[in-house]
Amino acid sequence: MPDSQPRRPDDHTADPTGGPETSALTLCGARLTDGRVVDVRVCGGRIEAVGTAGSLTAAPGARLDLRGHLMLPAPAEPHAHSDTALTADGSGPASERTEDIRRRATEAALLQLGHGATALRTHVGIGDLQGLAALEAVLQAQRSLRGLADLAPVAVPRLLTGVAGAGNLAMLRDAVKMGASAVGGRPDLDPDPAGYVEAVLEVAAEHGCPVDLHLDGDDPARLARFAALAGGLRQEVTIGPCAGLTRLPSDVAARAAGQLAAAGVSVVCLPQGGCCGTEHRGAAPVRLLRDAGVRVAAGSGALRDPANPVGRGDPLEAAFLLASQGGLSPGHAYAAVSAEARRVMGLAEVRVEAGFPAELLAVRGEGLAEALSLAYSRIVVHRGRVVARTSAVREYCDSEAGGGPGLPRQGRPESTGGP
Repeated sequence: MPDSQPRRPDDHTADPTGGPETSALTLCGARLTDGRVVDVRVCGGRIEAVGTAGSLTAAPGARLDLRGHLMLPAPAEPHAHSDTALTADGSGPASERTEDIRRRATEAALLQLGHGATALRTHVGIGDLQGLAALEAVLQAQRSLRGLADLAPVAVPRLLTGVAGAGNLAMLRDAVKMGASAVGGRPDLDPDPAGYVEAVLEVAAEHGCPVDLHLDGDDPARLARFAALAGGLRQEVTIGPCAGLTRLPSDVAARAAGQLAAAGVSVVCLPQGGCCGTEHRGAAPVRLLRDAGVRVAAGSGALRDPANPVGRGDPLEAAFLLASQGGLSPGHAYAAVSAEARRVMGLAEVRVEAGFPAELLAVRGEGLAEALSLAYSRIVVHRGRVVARTSAVREYCDSEAGGGPGLPRQGRPESTGGP
């Protein structure tokens, strides 16, 4: 079975998994979702060439045999909580030093990188007693992960209105200057949710940065007001998890979804459930939102923190749940954690075609449905080099052992057996 703890590469020049991003690497014999078996040559952080299997044998540089693997654009994580990750035992940012938060944020990002997410957007609490300490810790993690994964923090104040929120509003502006890539928060925690939203949008307009807010979506009037405000903002506006839309009558939910689509607001749903103390579990009505024209991405939310003590932070699990429970096809489900997630995060498009960024995930399997069902073995490529591997071997006891403990049979890849 797989080793669930991805290890940080010790030697970036090791062949073929390391090396500077300007070195060439040929990924040989991978299958694409359209059934073609190809060689993919990457160099300088981009895909240089894609040809039929065996056509790039003369290409210089390292080679990696990917026969039996499905090649996909790498997923991205649009909704993480690095500052609270791995705190299911009760510890958390309020009681920790900056170094402790940095360590956990780094470990959480590496876990998600091992699952395939080469870029992560993470919500980080600011203000109150902790000030900007958690954000500084996550920014330190961002720097230490450079070359392995891209970590983009969203500054999240608890209060923004009234006397109590005045200091946090100033701190939100400081957070953007420090390096927060977006501004967000949870308006429902503020005595004046509408004022909170207006303050966040104002800071976003001042600094030209995206907005990513936590909204449950069970109040259609509030969603309508939000859509009206967001529609006038140039920057990308994202909300989530919006599970509350499922509790509205279908016609009311459809009308709210149409308003979000008209305003250009994207939604990040959390099929795995659990996010920063959200009381209502479940995922947004993805098909309803998509039918209305809303861009829908899927994130993981909590990673083994009090909101979800068993959260895995695995984008392929999110895609699996969208396909198995959300009614999406495997292709649309995977797009929610890859192409749509990258668009929501403002990242460049990725295709397994020449000229596109070399952000790739190789999963053992013949097709996308099989990969989502049995995706244990994975090879992750970021900026043109292999940055993480997870290998899985399943062994079966000899049935001729007469009911005794038996001897293991020859190891087999997980794609030949059930979960």
